[in-house]
Amino acid sequence: MIRLHLHLLSDSTGETLENIAKAALAQYDDVETIRHFWPMVRSEAHLERILQEIAQNPGLVLFTLVNADMRRILEAQCRALGLAAVAPLDPVTDVLSGLLGQAAKARPGRQHMLDAAYFARVEAIHYTMAHDDGVGHEDWEEADIVLAGVSRSSKTPTSIYLANRGYKTANIPIVLEVPPPPALFSLKHPLVVGLTTSADRLIQVRRNRLLSLNQAPETAYVDQDAVSREVAYARRMFADNGWPVIDVTRRSIEETAAAVIGLVQERRG
Repeated sequence: MIRLHLHLLSDSTGETLENIAKAALAQYDDVETIRHFWPMVRSEAHLERILQEIAQNPGLVLFTLVNADMRRILEAQCRALGLAAVAPLDPVTDVLSGLLGQAAKARPGRQHMLDAAYFARVEAIHYTMAHDDGVGHEDWEEADIVLAGVSRSSKTPTSIYLANRGYKTANIPIVLEVPPPPALFSLKHPLVVGLTTSADRLIQVRRNRLLSLNQAPETAYVDQDAVSREVAYARRMFADNGWPVIDVTRRSIEETAAAVIGLVQERRG
């Protein structure tokens, strides 16, 4: 097991750095990462305190700092300590500056400005939280996406992820004994997407859920025949209504959401 101190310095929220670091580290096995997260670094005094911590815990330094003086201080100190300091956004902004013929705006957190897209995303999150698990079917027509699937087929987390991408998303559980509301079958604006999974995987997820709630794991909820009928019932419903279907058996939430977004964009042409 390799032990790595990872220092993330940002003059904004640091969300971009976290995502870059997570994506890069996912390519390596047997790495124990000790993460030191430093957001909102906007003064030299703050930077000096961080540099003391870096000296005590040497490792890789990733940073997004737009202030030229602070960048020079950080890079010079890292060189003196023999540490790698990487600004992962620099190659992209350098190429864009050449293509666009203009210098990048040195404004911390500029991507988080409260523009129309930001407020649309907030509205989508509010809508999605209010339309979880079949609630509020009266105004599903306002949704961009409606996800349908049996219990524990990742409807809610996928809906929340889509909402964070700006899509108003409702979801409805497909239950063998309880027909969904008629509104589901007459929607015009939203794209209805069926989520399905293998019965074996579904039983495993449901069993773990029951155990986490300290409930008996031997019920019809995890019975092989019952679950197989439930999955088949949902699949028939999807097919009968011509809804696109995504198998989430081996997909992460992000992969499922990306597939849904692809279907939405294809529909919009």
